[in-house]
Amino acid sequence: MTQPVQGAPDGHDHRTVTVPDGLAGERVDAAIARMFGLSRNRAADLIRTGHVHVDGRAPAKSARVESGAMLDVSIPTPVDPVAVVPQTVEGIKIVHDDDAIVVVDKPVGVAVHPSPGWHGPTVVGHLAAAGFRISTSGASERQGIVQRLDVGTSGLMVITKSERAYSVLKNAFRHRTVDKVYHALVQGHPDPLQGTIDAPIGRNPKHDYKFAVMADGKHSVTHYETLEAHRFASLLEVHLETGRTHQIRVHMAALKHPCLGDLTYGADPTLAARVGLTRQWLHAVRLGFEHPESGEYVEYSSDYPADLQDALDALRDAV
Repeated sequence: MTQPVQGAPDGHDHRTVTVPDGLAGERVDAAIARMFGLSRNRAADLIRTGHVHVDGRAPAKSARVESGAMLDVSIPTPVDPVAVVPQTVEGIKIVHDDDAIVVVDKPVGVAVHPSPGWHGPTVVGHLAAAGFRISTSGASERQGIVQRLDVGTSGLMVITKSERAYSVLKNAFRHRTVDKVYHALVQGHPDPLQGTIDAPIGRNPKHDYKFAVMADGKHSVTHYETLEAHRFASLLEVHLETGRTHQIRVHMAALKHPCLGDLTYGADPTLAARVGLTRQWLHAVRLGFEHPESGEYVEYSSDYPADLQDALDALRDAV
């Protein structure tokens, strides 16, 4: 039987349930998923964030439930979708445009789509202001979005304009058939000079705005090779096999070679100041995939923005 809990915090659906006989012995995340119609990942997140108690105690997600146990769950109610505000954004370049897709070169300081707490410019807001018709698939504020770049990362990304393109490219990103190539200027010299980082990534338990290599994180694979080695830093070409949030930044930091200027992940602020960097040196230089309509392989490229080029030139000139 499900009972509402009095005094539940605002913005939460707070319920107490008795574990039925049929779920005895199930993992607590699986039991929550089945009883509340949630995904296993969503259930695990509720446990991790302290929104679940079994007989008054916070469980591990792998704990087993017993018949008759009291399962207390507080589910935060979804916030209203963030509205897309049409706004022309200086610096966004349209690299390619057809009936199915639009490829943009995103500058630093621009988010891909609106989100709670972000009040700055967005790619989707720029496209709306420019009159682009975007696929209606996806959440209202993320329609047409099949990939994302961090606010502090510049470079190429594709947005879908047709429903077919959305479906085809969403699957292409999911099945890792899209070629995503980045250049990263990292501190020091990775050893070996080229290699693969295969390390799971999850949200940092101490800082929810950061990510980290964690045993129970999501499978994440990054391939890199050194293009240039300078006195204080190395220019790498990076190929992403997976697409986790902050993946390159986290993996390079885990190797003790953070992206130059990436203070969030341990970069040296003195070195960043010496070369004039105010953000991480990371740029999406190439993007290739089979066109969702023609099936033809297409590839797009982007030059370094001025701030990244200036920082690289300063390192090249360093003695």
